[in-house]
Amino acid sequence: MQTHPRIAIIGAGPGGLALARLLHLSGIHATVFEREESALARPQGGTLDLHEDSGLLAVRRAGLESEFLRIARYDDQGSRLLDKSGRVLFEEPDSSAGNRPEVDRTALRDMLLASLPAGCVQWGCALVDMRLQEGGQWNLSFANGGEAGPFDLVVGADGAWSRVRPLLSPYKPQYSGLTFIEFGIDDVDRSHPAIAQLVGRGKLEAQGDGKEIIAQRNGNAHIRGYAIFRVPADWASKRFDFSSPTAVRSALIDEFLGYADAITDLFRASNDQFVARPIHALPVGHCWAPRRGLTLLGDAAHLMSPFGGEGVNAAMRDAVELAASLAQENDWTAAVTHYEMQMFERVIEAAEGSAEAAAVQMSHVGEALTLAHLQEHRAGAS
Repeated sequence: MQTHPRIAIIGAGPGGLALARLLHLSGIHATVFEREESALARPQGGTLDLHEDSGLLAVRRAGLESEFLRIARYDDQGSRLLDKSGRVLFEEPDSSAGNRPEVDRTALRDMLLASLPAGCVQWGCALVDMRLQEGGQWNLSFANGGEAGPFDLVVGADGAWSRVRPLLSPYKPQYSGLTFIEFGIDDVDRSHPAIAQLVGRGKLEAQGDGKEIIAQRNGNAHIRGYAIFRVPADWASKRFDFSSPTAVRSALIDEFLGYADAITDLFRASNDQFVARPIHALPVGHCWAPRRGLTLLGDAAHLMSPFGGEGVNAAMRDAVELAASLAQENDWTAAVTHYEMQMFERVIEAAEGSAEAAAVQMSHVGEALTLAHLQEHRAGAS
């Protein structure tokens, strides 16, 4: 008779929740520990597209296809690339073509949470310490004073600054040289119809002068945008006064002087929520020696720049493979090692592509490479 390990998953992002759901379907119980106080503690970010062999695969394996269809936006798969004058360099002719549907991160997380048994997710549990017991199991301590354990297997699904990773790997995410200033536009279809038309059904990119603006349509007539700069890590805190949205808005317009007004109107229409997001990544080929009772998935294992759109997809594929290994192998330690070896190899191509995209982004060849990438993606979808 197969004996399943007692499993703790650190982090209630898409990867951790997908793993909990897939394990649950296989009759394996796991407890998810999340530092946030509740599912509504903070916005989960913007939109993302799920890919056939990773994110969508996880949805199918999780038995959530009908639930996903209720939140997926197949009509928002379009792409447009402009130069700074507003000239269209590339446009997807049919925004509903292809099979990489958009979905809001919050909606995806809510779907996964609803699929789990009551009590599976423990909220307000920020991991502060892990102690190895004599029998090879782990006890967990949390910032709220709580403790849990012992656990046979702890899965670090806790993102870029994972508290589990240092027990496996000495590597820390490194600054990529790129900083995003995030902004949002509310009620775009009614309040800003010209911007709604500019962005279209999907994603807009505008490049020139070594800078870039990306704007993406989210659900509920919301646009989430990013002004992107290649700058030192502390540049944003010196350049922008984030205590004054008016000052940030004005400074962004100044930074993109020379861009068409139709493009910089994205800043003029933005709400007052501006956030600096320095982009970090782990080394391509990041791996570690197996250690009994510990493993990682998602950004904790292979943090990449966002340009390849692989982050959540890779995390959900990790969840599929780890859950399958644990369900199929009689020896759960061998199952974890098997998963890790597969994952290390699988993510190299995506990590290389993301690193290359970050390296050339907004360089003198950045616009040409973006155009080539969009054309290649169109050809692959046809």
